[in-house]
Amino acid sequence: MAGGATTTDLVVAVSEAGALGSLAGAYLPPSAIASAASEIRSRTQRPFAVNLFAPLPQARPRGDLRRMLDVLAPVHAELGLPPPSAPTPVQSSFSDQLEAVFDSGASVFSFTFGTLPVETMGQLKARGMFVVGTATTVDEALALEAAGVDAVVAQGSEAGAHRGTFATDFDAGSIGTMALVPQVVDSVGVPVIAAGGIMDGRGVAAALALGAQVAQLGTCFLTCPEAGVPASHKQAILDGREDQTRVTRAFSGRPARGIVNRLMDQIDRQADAILEFPRQNSLTRPARTAAAERDDPAYLSLWAGQGVRLARGLPAAQLVAAIAEETAAAMRRISS
Repeated sequence: MAGGATTTDLVVAVSEAGALGSLAGAYLPPSAIASAASEIRSRTQRPFAVNLFAPLPQARPRGDLRRMLDVLAPVHAELGLPPPSAPTPVQSSFSDQLEAVFDSGASVFSFTFGTLPVETMGQLKARGMFVVGTATTVDEALALEAAGVDAVVAQGSEAGAHRGTFATDFDAGSIGTMALVPQVVDSVGVPVIAAGGIMDGRGVAAALALGAQVAQLGTCFLTCPEAGVPASHKQAILDGREDQTRVTRAFSGRPARGIVNRLMDQIDRQADAILEFPRQNSLTRPARTAAAERDDPAYLSLWAGQGVRLARGLPAAQLVAAIAEETAAAMRRISS
């Protein structure tokens, strides 16, 4: 949920309500991570998490920049932007971001897109942080366990936004939550966190019945008033249907699930020209930023999982309470 969705208001509200709020810091500079964490600490004594992207190896260049510029040129014109230009290379700041995490006061550090260097894992453990990695296959879960994580997120293909796949082909890593979770549970000795398509207490209870110790929910919190996505993004989720999301590389260069819109369709028609991550992400960012300022859903990255019909738009504290009550009721039904 990087890119502004997880505001400090949302993190505080979720943690205060008894769940674990998480600050998505992948696109934040270290100073912003530090500032947000300081505000969270000042407003709640409860635990919270910080999430980053794992450090990625240099991606092999792919795609066709000229064709992508041609696709985006009319979009920029419609949004009143200068013509698109070649994206500026992004300098990795993971080590600097990590320094901010060390001083954040967060109890949990989670990451996606890979594993962590041995030194980094040792530094996190030395600070007493609970470390969580994301897997989309059993082999990835085993690799994370061997690297020393305290828990593994088993991310099913129903999940919104980016896939955490790192050790196999993305299509091969597209395994549904119900199939993935029990296989990971049977294969690792650390706690398993189920993620992907879980929107209410029935989904949490199902995850627990499959052997997970925890459920991780994202899309359902995007419609909370505390979430930082544009109003049109929230409305697209509230109006969405389960067959309206698609996994695409259009916005960032990495496969991610979102609600289909005009920009996704335009770029996907030139799918072989899409650049690698993070160049594609940098290339499309001006259009997406301008669309957010105009609250125009046609050109936003409308990240969402497949459970969109279950979205409710409640304040975060009310949503956490409702999910807790629904989980307890579903567990009673199961046990009876």
